Amino acid sequence: VQLQASGGGLVQAGGSLRLSCAASGRILSSSATGWFRQAPGKERDFVAAIRWGYGTTVYKDSVKGRFTISRDKAENMVYLQMNSLKPEDTAIYYCAAAAGYSGSDRDFRSWGQGTLVTVSS
Repeated sequence: VQLQASGGGLVQAGGSLRLSCAASGRILSSSATGWFRQAPGKERDFVAAIRWGYGTTVYKDSVKGRFTISRDKAENMVYLQMNSLKPEDTAIYYCAAAAGYSGSDRDFRSWGQGTLVTVSS
């Protein structure tokens, strides 16, 4: 699976952005697409994931209620709607694909390029 992320930018605290991830290649119903982020000087961190088949979602605790992950199966797109953004959300955001998702970050083997999100205070 090949992935391409887009939609990053500069936004003020409290604002919103929607990230998009275009997926191509063979996508199984058992697979999942996730969003990760890497802030300056920090390790890459899980944000959210969605299973292609049933659309079930998983979120990092600190983004619950603010971020929403969704997918468009017809277009092979995954979105991350980010509301009430905070300066600590500033990071490079990556989308990634897992052929089978057990809930582990290690399941994600295919990665797209990142898109930078900067939240100003």
